[in-house]
Amino acid sequence: MHSHNLSRRGFLAGSVGALCATGLPLWYARELVALEQEQAVRAVKSVNDKLQVGVIGCGDRVRSGDLLFGLLRNPNVEVIACCDVDQKQLDYTAGIVEGEKPSKNLNAFRQPVASGERDPNRKPSVKVKRFKDYRDLVALKELDAVLVTTTDHWHALPAIAACNAKKDVYCEKPLSLTIAEGRAMANAARANDRVFQTGSQQRSELGKFRLACELVRNGRIGKLKKIETRIGNPDKGGPFKNEAAPEGLDWNFWLGQTPEVPYCKQRCHYQFRWWYAYSGGKMTDWGAHHNDVAQWALGMDDSGPVKVTAIKGEQPGIENGYDCHINFEVVHEYANGVKVHCMSSGENGVHFEGDNGWIFVSRGSLKASDPKIISEPLGADAKRLLASPSHMGNFLNNIKTRGRCCADVEIGHRSATVCHLGNIGLRFFMGKTLNWDPKAEKFQESEANQHLSREMRAPWKLT
Repeated sequence: MHSHNLSRRGFLAGSVGALCATGLPLWYARELVALEQEQAVRAVKSVNDKLQVGVIGCGDRVRSGDLLFGLLRNPNVEVIACCDVDQKQLDYTAGIVEGEKPSKNLNAFRQPVASGERDPNRKPSVKVKRFKDYRDLVALKELDAVLVTTTDHWHALPAIAACNAKKDVYCEKPLSLTIAEGRAMANAARANDRVFQTGSQQRSELGKFRLACELVRNGRIGKLKKIETRIGNPDKGGPFKNEAAPEGLDWNFWLGQTPEVPYCKQRCHYQFRWWYAYSGGKMTDWGAHHNDVAQWALGMDDSGPVKVTAIKGEQPGIENGYDCHINFEVVHEYANGVKVHCMSSGENGVHFEGDNGWIFVSRGSLKASDPKIISEPLGADAKRLLASPSHMGNFLNNIKTRGRCCADVEIGHRSATVCHLGNIGLRFFMGKTLNWDPKAEKFQESEANQHLSREMRAPWKLT
């Protein structure tokens, strides 16, 4: 037997063992490894010209996980442009691309995983172009695709501009700040025939969430009755001190469509999540992940709930402090009678309850009321869901094939809508049941429809 066959057998065995160690059953781990190998071979065979990619939003998010570094490790991708309104963030991330700046994330990506992949420290063939205004970046004719990894209130306008400029888009979750923004993004992608991936990585990550959804869809816990999406509490704090914006940060541009307010560091960078002006608290932070999994399990990727009721929640009520709700629970009811309880309490993850048992899944755990629910393989005629070993890889492969991504823009919009419905209930209609038409994307209650969008501060507008 040739040595390369022995090496491959050892690699496969090691990969299966590693996946089993994460809590996946042996039968499913073998499926994932075989799928990953198949897709790797297909990717090598589909190599054409390099894709030219730009990054809009150069903060910590793009430098974490497999976003920027997934691109830098790919031999068929060149990052040619970066954009941010914060000069410090822009220069740091562009410097990483050019191999001049260190990053704590680089160690995880130093060893290539397949022949032909390059060292992320290697300098690109061209110097990275740097922009403050996203419109200048998307105007680059040589650009094929963009990553939108900005704060949430800056997702829609750059993504729509990129689609209209015939660029493919990877946009972080939650897809939008409002339901109207999400619909406009999906419409722009379709009108321009764009490949569009939402950064809902749980559709790809390790396969735990896909397996849980497949088990639920195939009746392993009987008839599904209830889902709990447990997403935790946001930070709370304030009042915060206003101060001069740091040198190099265009604060007015950062605020964009939102009301003009003085700078304070707790509004910017990571903490923007806990202000309703720029995001939606845990409801759109972890909720965009776990409510997406609930939608997947329910087969509602192109639809949503028909009722929403915020049954409890507290707003901090601190002047110039975080204002997103804490200690909350919102019930989304679907047409089939299943109720999804999105809550701040409980172990982070998704809990499925059926009339014959339960399944709990998180990024670190997969368990069930009876171990056989997970350990017994699904049959040959079972309903299976789209498999994606790599979220960024799925995006890049679909750019080549012009297919739909595993977290396509419509999926991202519908999952974000579930979160926005919850926040509308928490903020404006506590204790009242709102009736939602997922096809028309309207409430029966006219007073609730005014919250589908927000007025944008001039000169910004949704087009």
